[in-house]
Amino acid sequence: MTVPMDGLPERVRIHEVGARDGLQNEKATVPTEVKAEFVHRLADAGLTTIEATSFVHPKWVPQLADAGELMPLLADLAGRRDPQVRLPVLVPNERGLDRALEMGVREIAVFGSATESFARANLNRTVDESLAMFEPVVSRAKAAGARVRGYLSMCFGDPWEGPVPVGQAAAVARRLYELGCDELSLGDTIGVATPGHVAALLAELTGGSTGGGTAGEGGAVPVERIAVHFHDTYGQALSNTLAALRLGVTVVDASAGGLGGCPYAKSATGNLATEDLVWMLNGLGIHTGVDIVRLSATSAWMAEHLGRPSPSRTVRALTHQEQ
Repeated sequence: MTVPMDGLPERVRIHEVGARDGLQNEKATVPTEVKAEFVHRLADAGLTTIEATSFVHPKWVPQLADAGELMPLLADLAGRRDPQVRLPVLVPNERGLDRALEMGVREIAVFGSATESFARANLNRTVDESLAMFEPVVSRAKAAGARVRGYLSMCFGDPWEGPVPVGQAAAVARRLYELGCDELSLGDTIGVATPGHVAALLAELTGGSTGGGTAGEGGAVPVERIAVHFHDTYGQALSNTLAALRLGVTVVDASAGGLGGCPYAKSATGNLATEDLVWMLNGLGIHTGVDIVRLSATSAWMAEHLGRPSPSRTVRALTHQEQ
């Protein structure tokens, strides 16, 4: 049953991260052809933004070492469907950017941290050093006509430092955005956020800003440029998403079947499952363009390849997959 609530957007764009953020955290390496079919099935289910892979050194993320082989298998998707399918990729540095641009990639993402501990663990740099590393990546990508997304991890809590102060996360987020990112994704990497914390960070970061394209007065980031990325460690991902939607966010990251976690934060469990998100949004009358039955079947198919059931409650309910 569809029962709308006041104060929510009419439409939400789902930024699907299962093929990249999900599979990079799997112990087993999924064959390139299976990855390609996974992305095609996600597109067939109606997802229009599918993060395909990462151009990172295979030493650090061996599960995604086949980025150069995967992207040509997805060439029929990018820009050739109605609505057009976008296939962003993660790049860690200028070398990764070079490889992505050589493959014809038109959207890239960089991945920073709101905390020093995670910046050291994930990037082997301080926060300041990582932002300095991203600056030429973003500027060169923009000069090449590519769209740029900035991920900011550990916005709410850090496994080494504990709770992250709102002001600290907002300050780093503004700096990342002001490098020239078209979109800023706020990550709850270890899944400790609660709705009040989400609301406080968004209020601090946006200053109530809407309708702009660049950081506004006082460094405010327009809410139209903000996405949210929640992990479900404590079962709070959907409630946190609803809190963000109430404050004007219309882009939500999710992972088909709840795949993923974080290889550098052992306490992090899976991402918000795309099916669980779509079920909630459908019930609220919010349009996503996603066919939840086809998507659930796709996640059940991938779970079979991974040799374990999907953690998504909606996938299990719709496909009768056992726990």
